[in-house]
Order: sequence, then structure tokens, then C-alpha cells
Amino acid sequence: QVQLVESGGGLVQAGGSLRLSCAASGRTFSWYVMAWFRQAPGKEREFVAGITWSGGTTYYADSVKGRFTISRDNAKNTGYLQMNSLKPEDTAIYYCATDTNRAPRWSLEAEYDYWGQGTQVTVSS
Repeated sequence: QVQLVESGGGLVQAGGSLRLSCAASGRTFSWYVMAWFRQAPGKEREFVAGITWSGGTTYYADSVKGRFTISRDNAKNTGYLQMNSLKPEDTAIYYCATDTNRAPRWSLEAEYDYWGQGTQVTVSS
């Protein structure tokens, strides 16, 4: 079992930045891939970014490519999502997710067994 806790959300103006953290506990986090998803009001949850267990490869949704950066520190059992140049359309609850599958279909929610509770990000115009 792995437990995930997100933090770092908040209210920011358009063009600003936030850094989300995802703290993992339980089984060895370094064995797991990690991803960030988000869900805006009235919309389905969508893939934002993913990172392999070693941190060597990253994947991004087109909507955040060039603005967001996913990373991880396995020694600290923590993953991160650095969000720059934020837009009002980035407003959502952001969730981190993880799984032992080292080659997941990154954008599919069903690929991930473990989820955090989410952290709210609100971007004002």
C-alpha cells in the first residue's frame, strides 16, 4: 500500500507560479511511476504529466507542455509539479497518482492504483 498526500495548491493570478508536492508513504516509492491529473468543475479528470520511476523520462499533456515540469526526489519519497505561466483554465483540483506498472498508459486513470486526496489550484484572471 502507498499513501499519497498533495500540498501546495492555492490561489494565484494568471501568469503566476505554484509548486505542488506529493508526499508518499508506505511501500518503496522509488519502485513506482508517478503522474498528476486534474479535474476542473463540470469536467472529467484529465492527465497532466507523468514521470518514470527513475525520473529519467517525463510525459506531458499538450495543454501544459512548456509550462509545467514534473519531477521527483525518491530519497524524500516526494514528487513535484512545478506550474509556471498559469492560466485561468488551469483551475482545477490536482491529484497525484502512482502505480508499480513501469510502462503504464499514462493518460488512463485506471492504470493507477493509488491516488491522493487532491489539492485545489485556482488561477484568477
